[in-house]
Amino acid sequence: MLYLQGWSIPAVAEVKLRDDQYTLEHMHAFGMYNYLHCDAWYQDSVYYIDTLGRIMNLTVMLDTALGKPREVFRLPTDLTACDNRLCASIHFTSSTWVTLSDGTGRLYVIGTGERGNSASEKWEIMFNEELGDPFIIIHSISLLNAEEHSIATLLLRIEKEELDMKGSGFYVSLEWVTISKKNKDKKKYEIIKRDILCGKSVPHYAAIEPDGNGLMIVSYKSFTFVQAGQDLEENMDEDMSEKIKEPLYYWQQTEDDLTVTIRLPEDSTKEDIQVQFLPDHINIVLKDHQFLEGKLYSSIDHESSTWIIKESNSLEISLIKKNEGLTWPELVVGDKQGELIRDSAQCAAIAERLMHLTSEELNPNPDKEKPPCSAQELEECDIFFEESSSLCRFDGNTLKTTHVVNLGSNQYLFSVIVDPKEMPCFCLRHDVDALLWQPHSSKQDDMWEHIATFNALGYVQASKRDKKFFACAPNYSYAALCECLRRVFIYRQPAPMSTVLYNRKEGRQVGQVAKQQVASLETNDPILGFQATNERLFVLTTRNLFLIKVNTEN
Repeated sequence: MLYLQGWSIPAVAEVKLRDDQYTLEHMHAFGMYNYLHCDAWYQDSVYYIDTLGRIMNLTVMLDTALGKPREVFRLPTDLTACDNRLCASIHFTSSTWVTLSDGTGRLYVIGTGERGNSASEKWEIMFNEELGDPFIIIHSISLLNAEEHSIATLLLRIEKEELDMKGSGFYVSLEWVTISKKNKDKKKYEIIKRDILCGKSVPHYAAIEPDGNGLMIVSYKSFTFVQAGQDLEENMDEDMSEKIKEPLYYWQQTEDDLTVTIRLPEDSTKEDIQVQFLPDHINIVLKDHQFLEGKLYSSIDHESSTWIIKESNSLEISLIKKNEGLTWPELVVGDKQGELIRDSAQCAAIAERLMHLTSEELNPNPDKEKPPCSAQELEECDIFFEESSSLCRFDGNTLKTTHVVNLGSNQYLFSVIVDPKEMPCFCLRHDVDALLWQPHSSKQDDMWEHIATFNALGYVQASKRDKKFFACAPNYSYAALCECLRRVFIYRQPAPMSTVLYNRKEGRQVGQVAKQQVASLETNDPILGFQATNERLFVLTTRNLFLIKVNTEN
């Protein structure tokens, strides 16, 4: 059974997207921002920022009752004075530290005292500085050793890229800022390090490791660090110039062979060229410089493969396929420097091969060997539009990638803090289920641990086309999602049955069942925030906070 109650609160400081914030990345970062913040160090205590710039705290007093909204801190700046502002953001760095952004580009580090004890809780600004364009905070950690205390935080911006000739005209930057104070000097906190990563998509997940030695990012477009001492615009300009370069080589294929064409430098002779064929490997050297080397997609007949210099000052290489009829998606595994050229006959042949997969009729000829597949036969959960994401780990000292995991079709669903001393967990869809993974920076050989499975959650969530926020209980007892308006769905983990139940098809007795429950809010205001604890769900709208008690018993 669910218990649902709502309380009126001072209005949330919601920031609407402007006309110049029109991209999908703006919507991901700011339009879908979660305005409700849960203190993982003291569960059942939630915070939000109101229109007066006050950080308001609400704490569970009784089983299904909240205390009155309590102001714990007020931003010194007038939020409405800045036309270019983003939503104010807050992150609970530790049990006694908080990082805060007012949405105008200023970062605050605040000492809070023990937040669980209102008598000793006093929020005091320990650091504040203007850091450029407006940003939101997506993660922060506190690092303490004998001589020095540091706060490391990740700031997210979406910036205009004037020189971008393709795409949306914006890029995403993640700034890793470290603020420190040495205890023996008794000086103020100051910035000791600033590093910036650039990418083309808002990361699904980004977190600094607890020891501050690395960073993990889940995104569907890769991030790279801007080189130290290099201007950001210059770096992005170089990236763009690389993208618009001509391909290094062109290649074509038939059922039996492949032809690779390479434009040679002027005055090249046969003596300048070395081509080595192996059964599954190729090595091309031009004028003592490595031109192309790597593992071929499939095996070739290396003894029959040849190369010649054409009159047009180009090198033409002919590779004979060992597996006739096999279509190669790439020439050299992992190499993106070439361009595949298909002629019209090949395109027609491919279309013919795929014809059985499409049809305007549902099933015009059911007796055919390969009946057509209709879109109406697809389940909602089989349709996944987003590109494949990857999980990357960056070393904090070298700023280089140390681990890359291609997530393939394992759709990213949400993140949750299970242990506030560890990195947030992330949940991925695996077939019909959803699996929760806990990153461990200290375990190099077993860096990601599977800690929980939500049965069939990957399947059922896919049909919720209007879902906005996703969460789960830190003890994995349930998962929940909400739509943009009114409805909240709760998925309970399998629990023992109090009555006898049999599977109709198999005739066996069922000992456990999972449950889906739906709660409907008594308001038409949009949902702005959503947080889950072990026994309660908190849902924030413009002027109300709803508490849903999730009864964990049978």
